[in-house]
Amino acid sequence: MGCMGFIRKLKRLPGYLLATVLLASCTQPEVPNALSELIDRQVLRVGTLYGLTTYYNGVDGPMGFEYELAQGFADYLGIELQVYPYYSYNSLLEQVASGNLDIVAAGDAISPQLANRFKFGPAYQQVSQKLVYRQGATRPANLESLSAPILVVEGSSHARTLRNENVALPDLKWRVTDDRDAEELLQMVAEGELTYTVADTNILDLQRRRYPQLSIGFTLRQLQSIAWVLNADQDDSLRAALIEYFGMIQQNGTFKVLEEKYFGHVRQFNYVDTRAFIQAAESVLPQYQPLFQQYAGAMDWRLLAAMSYQESHWKPDATSYTGVKGLMMLTRDTAREMNVSSRTDAEQSIRGGTEYFASLLERIPARIASPDRIWLALAAYNIGLGHLEDARVLTQKQGGNPDLWVDVKQRLPLLRQKKYYRITKFGYARGDEALQYVENIRRYYDTLVWLDERQTAQVRYSME
Repeated sequence: MGCMGFIRKLKRLPGYLLATVLLASCTQPEVPNALSELIDRQVLRVGTLYGLTTYYNGVDGPMGFEYELAQGFADYLGIELQVYPYYSYNSLLEQVASGNLDIVAAGDAISPQLANRFKFGPAYQQVSQKLVYRQGATRPANLESLSAPILVVEGSSHARTLRNENVALPDLKWRVTDDRDAEELLQMVAEGELTYTVADTNILDLQRRRYPQLSIGFTLRQLQSIAWVLNADQDDSLRAALIEYFGMIQQNGTFKVLEEKYFGHVRQFNYVDTRAFIQAAESVLPQYQPLFQQYAGAMDWRLLAAMSYQESHWKPDATSYTGVKGLMMLTRDTAREMNVSSRTDAEQSIRGGTEYFASLLERIPARIASPDRIWLALAAYNIGLGHLEDARVLTQKQGGNPDLWVDVKQRLPLLRQKKYYRITKFGYARGDEALQYVENIRRYYDTLVWLDERQTAQVRYSME
């Protein structure tokens, strides 16, 4: 391809990257340039692993924190993303080393061993490695006190960590597996099939919402950086583009929004609450599930059920000290507005609460997309649209984005501070409770989605 034709192909590139590619590709055509070759190909080949934090096929298509970051980078370059999910860390590394992949985005931590073999993009997250055991067993204090071998995934940063520890502790017992992934090993610990494994904090935070019996023994490695893996033999042009991309999404808030979407609501963990919720979902929810499904309309019935648990723990006669009642904890005024004659009647409460929440969703500005629209409407269900608007105004005054939950939730607690509520239109509000309200519902919803999908899979399996 001639230089002018190549320039036309690159016309959608950001100015900085265009200059970088042209300098290498037009002035020095004999020098291979990783970024120019990628742009010429018009395809970004990204290898990853299946998992909650990496890549999976959801109801609406591909999902995952690493997937969305990779799609963003492909869009930034103006080219197509092709994702290649693998089942093995070692296979991923072999493929990028041989040039069959441009990037490995597997959410794994950088280790000294890998740093000697590969190049890396900029670090974008930090995790620590935890020794995980089952609640109720004797808590191990250190590696010397373990009563059984540790099982980790072959080729993972956990395996590399244990290999290093083995030098100082030759009696350390540990094994690797290529047949199970990190999430499966955590499930095995939770169900008593495995005594110990090692997990990164981000995956552990998510899995404890499903398996609250997962407990932390001790920290095996303090904060380690996560970054994408690149071929060590190529030049630095692709790495430079990654630095530019991650810098841009950090600056414009895109990264913050993505991190909030996948991890923001699971950082806090309460063993008793999570366990009680799962038990109630299995024993109490089934009698109300048909009603949630009946009145959900275009909404997800599981979100409404999560709201109801946060409001009343699925107790139809629940009453708060403020006088709100029922499964959806309706006020007298809201019940009257929604034509609910008995707030303690389960069906009326679910119908009224659902219709009221739907009306709040419609009143959130149309430009705000989901899921932020949903989280903001949930906050309004708790403290009212007026107080929510006060928080959004404060957010804008302080330089945040009033249309993003990740920014608004930082200002909600300010509504109970005098120096702020004295200047707001609707005055004092328990904004910190609204924040906790939304985050709890998000956690309950995640767990309900998992329980529902697991039940569906079990039914399908029994019919095969």
